[in-house]
Amino acid sequence: MTTSSSSGKIILFGEHAVVYGRPAIAVPVSHLRASATITAAPPGSRCTLFAQDMGEEIHLADAPPDHPLALVLRLALDEANIRTEPDWHILLASQIPIASGLGSGAAISAALVRAVLTHAGQPAPPDTISRLVYRSEELFHGTPSGIDNTVIAHERPVWFVKGRPPQPFAVGAPFTIAIADSGIVSPTKETVGDVRRAWEADPAPYEATFSRIADVVHGARRAIHDGNCAAIGALMNLNQSRLAELGVSSPALERLIAAAKDAGAVGAKLSGGGRGGNVIALVDEDSAGAVQAALLATGAKRVLFTQISQTSSGEFSG
Repeated sequence: MTTSSSSGKIILFGEHAVVYGRPAIAVPVSHLRASATITAAPPGSRCTLFAQDMGEEIHLADAPPDHPLALVLRLALDEANIRTEPDWHILLASQIPIASGLGSGAAISAALVRAVLTHAGQPAPPDTISRLVYRSEELFHGTPSGIDNTVIAHERPVWFVKGRPPQPFAVGAPFTIAIADSGIVSPTKETVGDVRRAWEADPAPYEATFSRIADVVHGARRAIHDGNCAAIGALMNLNQSRLAELGVSSPALERLIAAAKDAGAVGAKLSGGGRGGNVIALVDEDSAGAVQAALLATGAKRVLFTQISQTSSGEFSG
């Protein structure tokens, strides 16, 4: 038996603009995980995926070519030089809410790739996992930036620009983010697609907004490097205003953001595709409890906390 897991993620700054070549900052949420467990099946039974959180039983031989999980499994088997379908049962499980901006699809796919390669006795380097998961992200999200598969495969905070090697970013002092699940499904493919159609119809104002978001992200990198929480919070608020200009916020998210700030959060914004999914808020020890209570009272289904810190100082390979 082989079990592998992968973390969730949040985007701190730069979602949507990152699809158009601007930078973004994202971090893993290591205590929220997806897992894949491979066990031997009776001879001749071939390969079956049991995606328990999605209520799916997927027989690889019968799955269509564009099924995201079947695709990533086929890619992983090919990477492992397994040319004949193996007699395996693969159980997929996840603590990560689906369609909430926490990278659930990429996390499941990354856990699956890592499990297949490990079970086959092959190396499972992060760059390989990221490359294979990106293929499934194209089916989940249409035109993904590549940020989810990168952060989740490497499980380290990154400064990300599409088409360039990811870079770890310096964290001058640890800070805490509250993650509030709005309970509203947020299919990233839909919001990304809506923004793309609007951009195609009238690119100039959208390019201007994307560039203003990029300015925010550059400022956030400096603030995080300096450990300046007041500046980080102010930039979160400004990023949220720019995302609202793109039409990816919603009244429910705005109510959660206002509640968090009224309760003492230094800054707050949506994280991910928008219109639902998660709101993130910068909190400290004194405000965390009040912010959590306010978010729950305003309709959040649950509130988690994650600390952002300097977890690595090495460089990624590109």
